[in-house]
Amino acid sequence: MRMRKKKNGSRRIENLSALFIKKDENSAYSAPNFSDDLPLRIEIGCGKGDFVCGVSVAEPEYNYIALERVGDVIMSAAEKYAASRSLGSLAPNGGWKTPDGRIFDGEAWDIPAELRGNVRFLCGEAKEFLSSLPDSCVESIYTNFSDPWPKKGYTSRRLTHGDFLKEYARVLIPGGYLKLKTDNDGFFEYSLESVGESAFTLVSHTFDLDSDTEFSDGNIETEYERNFKSMGIKIKALKARIDK
Repeated sequence: MRMRKKKNGSRRIENLSALFIKKDENSAYSAPNFSDDLPLRIEIGCGKGDFVCGVSVAEPEYNYIALERVGDVIMSAAEKYAASRSLGSLAPNGGWKTPDGRIFDGEAWDIPAELRGNVRFLCGEAKEFLSSLPDSCVESIYTNFSDPWPKKGYTSRRLTHGDFLKEYARVLIPGGYLKLKTDNDGFFEYSLESVGESAFTLVSHTFDLDSDTEFSDGNIETEYERNFKSMGIKIKALKARIDK
């Protein structure tokens, strides 16, 4: 379902820009500037942020980059994360109200580095960002409920297309993981086949996440996941490892 256009979207992103990775005038990405030098994980297609907010607390020994190509969606994710870290709340006029009562409206709040936590957000295309990363720098990549692109001619846009898998394999550390969840049967079958033909080793998979303790124990649900489950749709999942 397409999200309704948010009011003051660009201003709201600017308020929390300290939590974002941005491009400079030369199209180079800014450094994430995490407070701690921890192993890096990337979520491609973070949606409204339920997963990255949850996993970043459950497994705080990692840094996370949450990537989403739709501006209004990643704005909601960043605001959810900021609120969950007690960094304030959305003001009635669309500004951001800090814990001490200041309101930033279209201007960047220089959030103290020690309060920014272990998540940074990026609004952009996955392939472009991944191509900017050095080899063997990511511990895990998550793709949760990505667009299955079912129509003919759009196969190359699927996040488990061979071109994406090659790029994942390049940026992942030896022994790093690709972890996927989806509601879509056709996309899942395609993903199993693509992974099987790639440099990845398929470690495990399930056609019913809730009935498989390997996947269900500690599972952090996304908003999409809860909606699909409420409709009786089984969640599919896989875990693949790159050995190099």
